[in-house]
Amino acid sequence: MSIEMFIYLIGGFILLVIGAEVLVRGAARLAARFGISPLIIGLTVVAFGTSAPEMAVSTQSAFAGQGDIAIGNVIGSNIFNVLFILGLSALITPLLVSRQLVRLDVPLMIAAGFLAWFLAMDGSYSRLDGLILFACIIAYTSYLIISSLKAWKPGQVTAGDDEYSAEINPHRLAPWINAGYILAGLVLLVVGSNLLVSGAVSLAQALGLSELVIGLTIIAVGTSLPELATSLIAAWKGERDIAVGNIIGSNLFNLLAVLGLAGLVSPENIAVAQNAIHFDFPVMMAVLIACLPIFFAGYSINRWEGALFLGYYIAYTAYLIMQSNGESFANTFADAIIGYVVPLTAITLFVIAARAWRIQRGSPLEK
Repeated sequence: MSIEMFIYLIGGFILLVIGAEVLVRGAARLAARFGISPLIIGLTVVAFGTSAPEMAVSTQSAFAGQGDIAIGNVIGSNIFNVLFILGLSALITPLLVSRQLVRLDVPLMIAAGFLAWFLAMDGSYSRLDGLILFACIIAYTSYLIISSLKAWKPGQVTAGDDEYSAEINPHRLAPWINAGYILAGLVLLVVGSNLLVSGAVSLAQALGLSELVIGLTIIAVGTSLPELATSLIAAWKGERDIAVGNIIGSNLFNLLAVLGLAGLVSPENIAVAQNAIHFDFPVMMAVLIACLPIFFAGYSINRWEGALFLGYYIAYTAYLIMQSNGESFANTFADAIIGYVVPLTAITLFVIAARAWRIQRGSPLEK
């Protein structure tokens, strides 16, 4: 392993984080200057910005013919977002979950996951598959904008006012300055993704790991740094609903926009590894589905549930490492997790959710 490889990896991570931040700031201020509601900015521009590293890396990987990295990045990022980021945030402080997330966004996230998995069943993502996924994110974003415009009233103060509106530069050149920020952010994202993919491929070759495992772990964690920072800071400041909403929005964007664009720009169909179809996609879907009963049970994520999420992420990562090293215990470990631990956890979560639902409905069974 060379020093140059580590420079590529670390430099790529840094450029991705800086590029996403610059892009969000420039786009948000430019949108605010033209009278777009801060709420809409948060739902669209910020959601894009925090997932921009995933999009840059997966698009670059797909264009370079490295489909395992492109797909592993999306699956790994979604698993990391829920299990690690939400788990760690819940350990800091119990998280609140809005009813809209439970009733609309989480079911949509689960549906998007099933759609992405279904389209991968034939072993590849075609341009048509990419178009279907990308059309879904356009429809979802359009719905958010239209519904927000209907609900927003002139002069209404929202949580995003201070961050996106108060700092608008009144100078007449401000639009050009903000456009420059957007261009600089895009350039940093492209350069950072190139460095990160190059370093990751070299690392996979040096360690004898598959590109899929690298995408599921190292790259997934690196591209999820904006979500990690946003949710942890939000939880620390007591903005607990933002900590959750950031993750759900990012997962939706990853599944629809990132995979969709990767399928559209790839010169050839993106091959999907059988291990991803039969193991990693099911794990991701189990993680996404687990959000529904946990969120529904009191519309919150408690500390013990956060610890459960973190424990599952550690177990999943341990399995990937053992499997990549060819250890015989890996299959036994996976069978134990899937055959015993996951079903017991699922039963527990659904019992808790059912009990919470009966209490909310005032069922006589609880009296």
